[in-house]
Amino acid sequence: MNMTRLLVFSDLHNDVRALEKLMDIEADYYFAAGDLVSWARGLDKMAEPMKRRAGSVYVLPGNHESERDIAEFCERHGFVNFHGGTLAIGDTQVAGLGYSTPTPFDTPGEYSEQEMAARLGKFVGLKPRVLICHAPPLDTDLDRIKEGLHAGSRAVREFIEKVQPEHFFCGHIHEAEGRVIQMGATRAMNVGKKGYLLEI
Repeated sequence: MNMTRLLVFSDLHNDVRALEKLMDIEADYYFAAGDLVSWARGLDKMAEPMKRRAGSVYVLPGNHESERDIAEFCERHGFVNFHGGTLAIGDTQVAGLGYSTPTPFDTPGEYSEQEMAARLGKFVGLKPRVLICHAPPLDTDLDRIKEGLHAGSRAVREFIEKVQPEHFFCGHIHEAEGRVIQMGATRAMNVGKKGYLLEI
C-alpha cells in the first residue's frame, strides 16, 4: 500500500534557507502552517523556493499575515489557500485554520477565542483525522513560552479534546518547537521551522 506523505512546517519568519531545505524533502503535500514571514513583509521572496512544488503547497496565515495577504499570495503563485479549508486524501480528512488568539503585539492575524471556536466548529462534523492550526492548545507543552507562561488557544484545546483528531500540528510558540504530547487519542506536535513528515 502506498503511503501519502504530508510535510507540515511553521514559523519560518523569512528564513529562505530553511524553506529551501523543506522543499528538498519529497512529499505529496506541503503545509505551511503560518508565519512564513514577519509582519507580512517579504512573502513573494518566500514563494521562490515553493514554486517547484506549487500544486502541492497549502498555506495558512499565521498571526503575522492576514487572511487577505495569504489569499492574494496563493493566487499570485499557484498555491492553495488552506485557511478554513479541508482536503480529502483517500479516506483521510485534513482540516486547517490559521491565525492565533490575541497577542501583546497586535499582529495582523489574530482571532478572539470566540471567533476561533466558531471557525473550528465548522470542522466538528467532518471529524478530521489531521488538524493543522497556527495556534497551539492552551496550557500544554506546545504553547509554553517558559515556566508558568502559556500563550495558546482555549478554543483549539477544546476542539482537540472534543473531536480527538489522530494528528494535530501547530506552530506559533517558537520556544515549544519540536514538542510532542498526547491529548487523549490525539498526537499533537508543535512543528516549528524544522517541520514534520507525516505518512498516512
